[in-house]
Amino acid sequence: MHEQNLIKNLIDKIQELASDEPGRPIGVRLRLGALAHMSAAHLREHFDREILGTSLEGIKLEIDELKDINHKEAQDVILESLKFEEIDGH
Repeated sequence: MHEQNLIKNLIDKIQELASDEPGRPIGVRLRLGALAHMSAAHLREHFDREILGTSLEGIKLEIDELKDINHKEAQDVILESLKFEEIDGH
């Protein structure tokens, strides 16, 4: 349940940020802390399931995994960046 809420919040944030951009989002990069409560594979599975039928369906997900358990973001999932399709003139 915790993972599902985290993913839904993440998707809501991506959609909110994307609404201010002229192009469609085509890529998202996340940073996954070493002590986060899910693996990269598990995060990807939940993410892929939650974006089905949304404007984010088909977006490329990249996950950078932190290995340092002492890193200040070791327990976090961070939205690192979004990539948008290029629009002529922008």
